[in-house]
Amino acid sequence: MASTEIPAPSGPPEEPPVRKPRKVFLLVGVIVAVALGIGLFTNLGNNPKTDPAPHVGGTLPTFSGTYLNGHGSVDVPGNGVGGGSPAVLLFFGKWCPQCHLELPPLAKAIREQQAAGGALSRVRIVGVDSEDTVANAKSFIKSSGVDFPVAYDPNLGVTEGDFYFEGDPDAVFVKADGKIARIVRGNVLTPAAFTADEREIIPSGT
Repeated sequence: MASTEIPAPSGPPEEPPVRKPRKVFLLVGVIVAVALGIGLFTNLGNNPKTDPAPHVGGTLPTFSGTYLNGHGSVDVPGNGVGGGSPAVLLFFGKWCPQCHLELPPLAKAIREQQAAGGALSRVRIVGVDSEDTVANAKSFIKSSGVDFPVAYDPNLGVTEGDFYFEGDPDAVFVKADGKIARIVRGNVLTPAAFTADEREIIPSGT
């Protein structure tokens, strides 16, 4: 009986042809890569922390908040701040233990300055209450004897977002031209220290 031989392969087995990617997929890939690059660039450009924090000699940031002890809103510039008068911004909250030590004596000193007239009475004072409920903020303002306008900052958009402060109390002393003269972070200001810093921002000859 004759044997049947299987012929040996003449060469290596053929590989399946490589499929070239369709042009439409290449186009989609390019578009996605470009979009990701643009998005990354845009996000970097809009990062608020890349902007310089408020500093001595710099311009006071602008902001607006609900007028807690009045009607409407407290606007900076506005409410006497940035309108050609020296000003002080005081940052506080009922939740802040140091603020309970600082604010009542300062509010009393400010009331006395306003009643006495003179150069100190022309310094505009604006408060910013952060992280309180409306009820707590209003009760703290009232119990502390505050009669200057106070802006509401419940989500720290002004305190942390615009001024980069981490916690209260803080104070910003502003010259009549809108430039920052002094920033006090975290320290409890006494009326004497507060008044001394006020005098530094009063224009000479007034």
